[in-house]
Amino acid sequence: MTFTASELAAEAGVRKHGASFLRSAAKALTPVADWRRGWRIISEAFAGAWQRNIEEKRGDLTCYPTLYACLNRIATDIGKLPFQLKELDSNGIWKVNKSNTAFWPVLRKPNGFQTQQQFREAWILSKLLDGNTYVLKERDNRGVVVRLYVLDPCRVTPLIADSGAIYYQINYPTAQNLLPAGYPAEQLTVPARDIIHDRLNCFHHQLLGVPPLCAAALAAGKNLKILRNASAYFANGANPGGLLTAPAGMSEDDSDAVKKYWQEEFQGANSGKVALIGADMKFTPFAFKSSDSQLVEQLRYSDEQICQPFGIPPFKIGIGSIPAGMKVDDLNQLYYSDALQGHIEAMESLLDEGLGVTTNTEGNLLGIECDLWPLLRMDAGKQAEIETKLTGGGVKTPNEARLAFELDPLEGGDTVYMQQQDFPLDQVRKNRIEPAAGPTPPEDEEPLSDDEMDDEMEAEGQQA
Repeated sequence: MTFTASELAAEAGVRKHGASFLRSAAKALTPVADWRRGWRIISEAFAGAWQRNIEEKRGDLTCYPTLYACLNRIATDIGKLPFQLKELDSNGIWKVNKSNTAFWPVLRKPNGFQTQQQFREAWILSKLLDGNTYVLKERDNRGVVVRLYVLDPCRVTPLIADSGAIYYQINYPTAQNLLPAGYPAEQLTVPARDIIHDRLNCFHHQLLGVPPLCAAALAAGKNLKILRNASAYFANGANPGGLLTAPAGMSEDDSDAVKKYWQEEFQGANSGKVALIGADMKFTPFAFKSSDSQLVEQLRYSDEQICQPFGIPPFKIGIGSIPAGMKVDDLNQLYYSDALQGHIEAMESLLDEGLGVTTNTEGNLLGIECDLWPLLRMDAGKQAEIETKLTGGGVKTPNEARLAFELDPLEGGDTVYMQQQDFPLDQVRKNRIEPAAGPTPPEDEEPLSDDEMDDEMEAEGQQA
């Protein structure tokens, strides 16, 4: 990474004076306006909500089942894809590198309190909920990154210097400090080289992402209100429900007593009991018609709207039915390309840059990838069918196919085998099979003349 003169001066000041230098230098930095505070509060849940001080908080919205399922599905599916450090060999093939010890430790254990699966889940959840993921890097004396910490995006503010350099202001109180020991538990400013910043859909500023939560907030808020109202109705509604009518002349005290008796005896847990009515009283029931409110259709329509910003097919979280005519492999590929691939590619590229993964000691290119096998794995029968075709077609060796089933290699299994009757394509295209190359036959001798034949016969007679 290239630094300007002012950035280099700032770096030198940090090494000499520590975080206090950055705190004093932060006065010359301009914070990037956090538009709507990263969508942490949806102020306009409906028209006029802001004037009435009615808001939908993120904590309530994420408890809605469909929205929770979208967040959980994407985060857990990416979380189960292990990191792999690969190198590009001389044949142009990316293979897993197991000898480079500088990058493997931080990939296997990003920090002291998270596994690599929890680290990936925290990365993706921060990006989906706030549109931004901030990962703080801790280095050793060699300058190699040895720890990675996913920060709370609510406590990080991007800063821009007059020279155009990027810095990040971190605010962590003592009680919630999860940073390494070298960082004070207070406000500090670090250069961009110490932060991995992943952002999604920078609609308003290139340093501020907008999460899919903002697009799903209204639909989730509407369905959340429907569920709350339905829960209150079925919890408090009396059954049978309707109108009690009595003959004229009934006193107010008597009507209050009948009303109280009716509510206590036939409401809540007592719903459905048999009611006895005397004194010529009549009860007119009111039937609730689901077709009037169409709750089921409203809920399903809003659930599908929630799935759209996340790119998740509704059937993946139990909404609707699986499309007809599509196989399981096709469905998984659809889900991967629409909902996961963009996040995975961004994580791989940012880790390559953030960890300084370039080349190894042999000069081969290195790169970090997420292993897709746990996500796109097939059933044993389908996998066996594919491996058999690849082996029979000369694409894989038998041992490579056995490795997919975690079986030990066999002697002679590292060779690609083909059938004997197979011929090169250039000969088949000409509709002619050339004979195999063999020993060159002797050239035909010239015929002998009459005198030479007589001399040869005479010599043979003398020998006899």
